[in-house]
Amino acid sequence: MGVITKKIKGTEDVLPKQSYRWQFVEDVMRKEAQVYGFKEIRTPVFEHTELFQRGVGQTTDVVQKEMYTFDTKGGESVTLRPEGTAGAARAVLEHSLENDGLPIKASYFVSCYRYEKPQAGRLREFHQFGVEEYGTQSPIADAEIICVAKSIFDRLGIKQLRLELNSIGCPECRSEYHKALREYFGSHKEELCETCNSRLEKNPMRILDCKSPICSKIAENAPKITDYLCDECKEHFAQVQKYLDVAGVEYIVNPTIVRGLDYYTKTVFEFVTDFIGAQGTVCGGGRYDGLIEELGGKHLPSLGFAMGIERLLMLMDKQGIEIPKPSSCDLYVATMGDKAKEKAFSLIKSVRDCGLIAETDVVGRGLRPQMKYADKIGAKFSIVLGDNEIEQNSAEVKNMTTGEKTTLALDETFADKFSVLQLTENEAFKI
Repeated sequence: MGVITKKIKGTEDVLPKQSYRWQFVEDVMRKEAQVYGFKEIRTPVFEHTELFQRGVGQTTDVVQKEMYTFDTKGGESVTLRPEGTAGAARAVLEHSLENDGLPIKASYFVSCYRYEKPQAGRLREFHQFGVEEYGTQSPIADAEIICVAKSIFDRLGIKQLRLELNSIGCPECRSEYHKALREYFGSHKEELCETCNSRLEKNPMRILDCKSPICSKIAENAPKITDYLCDECKEHFAQVQKYLDVAGVEYIVNPTIVRGLDYYTKTVFEFVTDFIGAQGTVCGGGRYDGLIEELGGKHLPSLGFAMGIERLLMLMDKQGIEIPKPSSCDLYVATMGDKAKEKAFSLIKSVRDCGLIAETDVVGRGLRPQMKYADKIGAKFSIVLGDNEIEQNSAEVKNMTTGEKTTLALDETFADKFSVLQLTENEAFKI
């Protein structure tokens, strides 16, 4: 009988033999976030659709083309989250987290959903790590979150990753920029794609982010936002660069970066690689000072970033970065007979209570297949239990690497003595 169904297009399974890679990367991310004072927040996987329409922006590809939106049985329109920031901002606002003191510093791991054409580095279900900081307009905070991302990449050993930086200004200076863009792109109206023509009046900056080769070519000669920044935005951008210089973080100012979501203001940035093809952005973020107000709250300047875990793992593979393998089995207890099975179950429980990994047969293998399985799972030590061992209340513990054997009593002291043996022999082997 065949499998009745397979995974949905654009999704991937993370199998037990692969999950340690995710856990390693997530542990690095979590620890670095803690070092910088960020604490984890967890939000629902689906929200009211209007949250993303208002927060992400009606003119974005995400809202116009990519969201998974459906009506509930109660007639509510809900959407699977396409990104993490809007939900985190909603939670901050709904629970009045500003009362706990500013700034609010939150981090998260989220699964996100966008209906796109699946390709390498772009899935319909994907996973992100992100940080959010609320309640500060200081350029120091901009530099700080960039340093969080840089620290994670450094801890993972990732090389040849460039930081590209830009400022897209505030609503005041951006209005002048929009006028310049409408004038420029208006002269190319017949060449622009249908989507970009619809953006021309609503949000011409979105044209700069179009993936159409024709629109991208036209956009190369478009006016640059850095020529339209007001004095306050210019100063803020200069200060961000100054603090990055102080921290020793290298960057490139790229005036074409606008990011794909409408909530961004002032600082925007991306960490980009050439190792994984077209989907080379592994982290993107910036400032979104008006987001909380857009969602109905009082002014609360905010900023953050998100990095794609799938793309990060892909990049590490391309760069040959080895991820440490998980701990293997410390003790495998092979058995012959029912009495041995009972004793083995008792022994592995006591060893597990000491925080060590212990296994015994649970599928009815013979002795030889049990020992083959012990080899397969990388057991460091093994015991064979039969009637003689049960009668003598002792057994030989075999070091599977050296072949050396040590006799231990099968009593209440076994787990403690095995723990000492395991530690002593492992340290000697390392030396």
